[in-house]
Amino acid sequence: MRRRFMLGSTAVAGALVIGWGLVPPRQRLTGSAPLPVVPQRWAFNGWVRIGSDNGVVVQVPRSEMGQGVHTALAMLLADELDADWAAVRVEHPPLDAIYNNQAAVIDGLPFHPDSNGLVKRLAGWLTAKVMREFGLQFTGGSSSVKDLWFPMREAGASARAMLVAAAAAQWGVKVDEVQVASGVLSHASGRRLTFGELAASAAQQPLPRRVVLKTPAQFRLLGQSRPRLESTDKITGRAVFGLDVQLPGMLYATVSLCPTLGGRVKTFDGAAALKMPGVRRVLAVGAHRGGTAGVAVIADTPWQAMKGLAAVVVQWDEDVAAAQFDSASALQRLARSLDTDTGIAYFSEGDAAGAIAGAATVVRAEYSAPWLPHMALEPINCTVQAGEGTATVWVPTQVPGLARRAVADALGLDSAAVTVNVTLLGGGFGRRLEVDYVGPAAEIAQAVRGTPVQTFWSRAEDTRHDFYRPAAIARWQAGLDAQGRLLGISAVSAGQAIVPQFVERVFGLPGGPLDKTALEGSHDQPYAWPAARFAHVRADLPVPVGFWRSVGHSHQAFFKESFVDELATVAKQDAVAFRLALLQRHPRAAAVLKLAAEKAGWGQPLAPLPDGTKRARGVALHRSFGTTVAQVVEVSVGADKAIRVHRVVAAVDCGFAVNPDHVAQQIESSVVFGLSAALGGRIDIEQGRVRQSNFHDVPPLRIDACPEIETFILPGTQPPEGMGEPGLPPLAPAVAGAVYALTGKRLRSLPLQLS
Repeated sequence: MRRRFMLGSTAVAGALVIGWGLVPPRQRLTGSAPLPVVPQRWAFNGWVRIGSDNGVVVQVPRSEMGQGVHTALAMLLADELDADWAAVRVEHPPLDAIYNNQAAVIDGLPFHPDSNGLVKRLAGWLTAKVMREFGLQFTGGSSSVKDLWFPMREAGASARAMLVAAAAAQWGVKVDEVQVASGVLSHASGRRLTFGELAASAAQQPLPRRVVLKTPAQFRLLGQSRPRLESTDKITGRAVFGLDVQLPGMLYATVSLCPTLGGRVKTFDGAAALKMPGVRRVLAVGAHRGGTAGVAVIADTPWQAMKGLAAVVVQWDEDVAAAQFDSASALQRLARSLDTDTGIAYFSEGDAAGAIAGAATVVRAEYSAPWLPHMALEPINCTVQAGEGTATVWVPTQVPGLARRAVADALGLDSAAVTVNVTLLGGGFGRRLEVDYVGPAAEIAQAVRGTPVQTFWSRAEDTRHDFYRPAAIARWQAGLDAQGRLLGISAVSAGQAIVPQFVERVFGLPGGPLDKTALEGSHDQPYAWPAARFAHVRADLPVPVGFWRSVGHSHQAFFKESFVDELATVAKQDAVAFRLALLQRHPRAAAVLKLAAEKAGWGQPLAPLPDGTKRARGVALHRSFGTTVAQVVEVSVGADKAIRVHRVVAAVDCGFAVNPDHVAQQIESSVVFGLSAALGGRIDIEQGRVRQSNFHDVPPLRIDACPEIETFILPGTQPPEGMGEPGLPPLAPAVAGAVYALTGKRLRSLPLQLS
């Protein structure tokens, strides 16, 4: 009887799940609760309010960290609304499931981009439904515009239809007789009403059951370059980043964490600090969400907090797993693991091993990449006011929902009792996908309940307690026939996996065996490999790792494109021509490569510098986050063996470019960020302690060394793809290729250094 009951229950549960999976995902137009009431400003749905002053306030649930997302997303809604762009501004809405990020999670499913099979479509469908109900509101994966391309346009079109219906009712005309342009509704009879004059009555109209979205030919704002909405505030100093938050009676706190990763506080003596001017409290702070424990000082001013912290005497408990860890020996172990472990294959097609074994020429190479810090310009910070059964947070974060949960857990509250205010972010790059700093800020604020406390980390603390881009070792091999044609290729890499570690520290759940980010950027490319096998060996090491700009693409692109360059050299073929032969199935990717080569003058003589120093070009092509980027760089090597990049020409296929200036800006940002890492970025760990601490030993690119950057966008009408990260992956291999052309030396390890 019990067995029959269990089998019957399982069958019923399975049927319910299947049935639920067949139902379309729920709408993303209206939230679980109406937007908060604002006098003289009426909400039309969960995405837009219109005020009596004609102001259009767009709800943008993605964090602005320099990528222009506030402007781009507002443009989506404003174009369909036919709003006056000068009247548009944005605000961050309360947390709600309609704002959950679906696209980034769907893109993270372990499918090849060229796969369009039924299984992939069903997995995407089901993932969209799950994320709508149980997902996260987060900014990452170059997904903001891609994810909200339809919801925000539908919200704008819906609000427009409600305004038109209200005007038609007031004038006694048909809705198709009402025209809308730049925030004004008009009729052939000469009657006119502004959005503000109609807002109150229009907001009472029923939501339209169906709206027709504009075609690209009808766009008025989209596809046009527009200045960022927040630019003026940033220029004038009115913009509010996390560190700009100022509240009545606010105190300041700063932290010192155990130098050994994962260490704890054994004892501390804060007596000397408490005698110093302005110092209020000295306390121990626990480890939160994968972080490291430490001590904190609360004071009247940031300077007093820092001075007080320096006076605290701490004995650390460093008896933890990381205390025996050394990054140099760990890289050697990763390399040795590839001697015996063939890894889990993420992609396999044909008999790669057989093709390589029977080839006329076999090419082999080993590459490596180090751990990397994020080094965002605005140091880590969070302001919390802990009340009686409630808390309010002001924080620059990419994950407001996780930040709310971190505060709730730290203070023993229900998440609904925590209000999160998302400020502008002074850089994110994945660092602010973590909430290790939010829990400690709440714990510190609890010590002076009722008083807001801004907790900030020094640059050194953040550098030494970051969640780093994983280090990796990769071995590539390929076989060429007598004519230099590729017969087969295989690659296996070794390194840590980000997603399992992230899931465990943030949600307390075990991570799965596969992590697409570990191998992305190798197999998922537009190249047509005749036979291929791409695999990864997962290593469990006591180093906290996290999402770093372009994630796995950041190093796998270096491995892959460097090896393709080596194959072209062995085959005695031009680097661009060799790649084009592999792109026959992807004409748009080939067009991107041709455009970059043409604009850069590929194949034409390159004059030396005025002092006679020779220059050479390098090239790379890479697809990430749905976008294909080709880059051609011009490089010189000085007498001191310093590598200098003078020019970067980038061609981009990102689908429809919502704001072309933003595309160019993100390429420029990626080049500067990527070149900083390619030429000097690394983290070294000795006995569990990170050696680097600040910009002097993790040097950013200086303005006098910044290359000329030119961006060319391939026209496209397909929905937009990601743009915040794809400009980074091709840069390092292109530079390495140029260095080889100048010196004859292959640089197979990052950062790229000749001395």
